[in-house]
Amino acid sequence: MAEIQAQPRHEPQARRSFTEEFKRDAVRLATERGNVSAVARDLGVNEGVLSRWKRQLQQEAGQPGPGTRPFPGRGNARDEELAKTQRENVRLKQENEILKKAVGIFTSRPA
Repeated sequence: MAEIQAQPRHEPQARRSFTEEFKRDAVRLATERGNVSAVARDLGVNEGVLSRWKRQLQQEAGQPGPGTRPFPGRGNARDEELAKTQRENVRLKQENEILKKAVGIFTSRPA
C-alpha cells in the first residue's frame, strides 16, 4: 500500500498594505491596458483587490461604475438629454411610417 503523506501547511502570509499612490497607479495602468487580470498578475496582487481599488476610485471621483443602473431610484433617467433624444427618435420613426403609408395610398390608383 502507498503511504499517504501529509501536505505541508502553508503559513498564512502577512497582510500587505499598499500606498494610495500605488493603488492609483495600478488602477491607471489597468485602465490604460484594459486588462485588469494581466495588470494584477504583473503587480503581484489579486485581481479582485485591483477591481475593488478601481471601483473605489470611481466612486470617489463620482463616476458611474459598471454596476450602476442607468435608471436609478424611481426610474428617472440619469441623462435627461439622452431620454429626450430617444423619445424624439421614436416619434420620428412613427412619423416616417405614417408618411410611407400615405405615399402608398396616394400612389396606388385604381385601374
